Amino acid sequence: MKRNILKFILVSSTSIALLNGCTGQEVAPNNATQTGAATGAVAGAVIGYNTGSGGGKNAAVGALIGTALGAGIGNAVDNSNPEPVETGGWQ
Repeated sequence: MKRNILKFILVSSTSIALLNGCTGQEVAPNNATQTGAATGAVAGAVIGYNTGSGGGKNAAVGALIGTALGAGIGNAVDNSNPEPVETGGWQ
C-alpha cells in the first residue's frame, strides 16, 4: 500500500515538473491558468486518493475539483497581471 502511494506521488511530481516546463513565458505570457489547473489536478488527486476508502474514485473526483479550483485561481492571477508590452524587437 505504501509503495503504491510513493509511486503515485513520484509519477505525479515528475509529471508536474515536465508539464510546467511546457508552459513557458515565451509561448503564453499569461499561463497561470494552465499551471494552476495542472497543479490543482495533481494535488486534488493525491488528496482524494489518500482520503476515504474509494481509492481511484476519490482520486478522480479530487483531480476534477482540484483542476477547477486551480484554473479559477490561475485565471484570477492572469487577469490581475498587466499585459506584456511589445518593444518592437532588438533595442
